[in-house]
Amino acid sequence: MVKGTEKEEKSPAETFAGQSSLYREFLAEREEILRHKWIESEKAGADIGFERALLDWIRKHRDYWRSARREEHLPRGR
Repeated sequence: MVKGTEKEEKSPAETFAGQSSLYREFLAEREEILRHKWIESEKAGADIGFERALLDWIRKHRDYWRSARREEHLPRGR
């Protein structure tokens, strides 16, 4: 196979969706939920599952996480 002869697949970060701020926020939130799932599963000694982790994270952490994230992205001097 000769390099450059096949159409190269673009990663999500290179596509329109990957450049969308809404999609980036979704990915960041998903990463936090997965982190929460891992931590809570370790505490429980078993996998708690994504749905339980999602609901728990939303109830306990989402508002604070979003507020802190907004603060990070505000221009300085506001």
